[in-house]
Amino acid sequence: MPEPVSLVLTVLNEEASIPTLMASVLAQTRPPDEVVVVDGGSTDGTVAALRAYESRLPLRVLVEPGANISRGRNRAIAVAQHALIAVTDAGVRLDSHWLERLLRHFEGPNPPDFVSGFFLPDPHGTFEAALAATTLPAREEMGRGRFMPSSRSVAFRRYVWEQVGGYPEWADFSEDVLFDLAVRACGFRIAYEPDAVVYFRPRPTLRAFARQYRQYAFGDGQGLLWPWRHAVRYGTYLVLVPLLLVLGRRQPAWAASLWAAGSAAMFYTPYKRLWRMRSLLRLHEWVLAALLVPLIRVTGDLAKMWGYPQGLPHGWRNRDRVRAYVQGTGGQRGRPSG
Repeated sequence: MPEPVSLVLTVLNEEASIPTLMASVLAQTRPPDEVVVVDGGSTDGTVAALRAYESRLPLRVLVEPGANISRGRNRAIAVAQHALIAVTDAGVRLDSHWLERLLRHFEGPNPPDFVSGFFLPDPHGTFEAALAATTLPAREEMGRGRFMPSSRSVAFRRYVWEQVGGYPEWADFSEDVLFDLAVRACGFRIAYEPDAVVYFRPRPTLRAFARQYRQYAFGDGQGLLWPWRHAVRYGTYLVLVPLLLVLGRRQPAWAASLWAAGSAAMFYTPYKRLWRMRSLLRLHEWVLAALLVPLIRVTGDLAKMWGYPQGLPHGWRNRDRVRAYVQGTGGQRGRPSG
């Protein structure tokens, strides 16, 4: 008999996406033995939509108004019955083999402690295709040391969650990145399974994307994450770009060369991803998507430059606790001051 597994996730105002998600859970070739969903206080019909599946799935729905994503995941895992935990997210569609492919790693000799699946975009239209190419890693980029597992698609032993102190409830965003860093710092064995795929839809508008990236950067500030990466971004837009504009008046050839080099560095990877997506788009759609890539990239950078300093004071006030959590030495649950 296969080892039982609990599937957990959190939701908030996801009434429209619940049928797709639950249908994909029902279609799993390896069905979960338990599904625990924590609702953070939805004001739409999310809870009713979930409870419509209680007769078709081993489903438990808990409602905790005000719970952020970390608190919701921690609550779901705490009440889950099984030692093997799979985690996904609202607003996604699971490949029918998703859970089977995640769990097969735990069945072999010398199994890992943590398995990372992958996530692929499910774009609706040209803008979302351009957004996916600009911001989301391709499958072949997984497992090279830079890929941070997303809690849209992971599975782990309960003791992993217990040892790192759960998901960080003091982080409103980027909580799964912080969790990943703590898991790595504790020395747990991580396996990558690129064929354990969930699909999710990118943001449909530039405004929604900018808000998303502001929130991500706010979470980076809360978690004191990637300070040099953010510093490079500020240096590029606030120092290097003005200098190139001045240089362009005096040494246009040099400025043009530097602009070309900088553009190649910024846009090579997005255009490489977009090229691989060419079979999904008509020619005029692909051309439009290519034109949108620079706009999306700059918008995302500016949104991050806006969000990071807003989150940084929270992280700095709680720096000892944040650093202890990320280093895997002090991850306690609960929300710190500020």
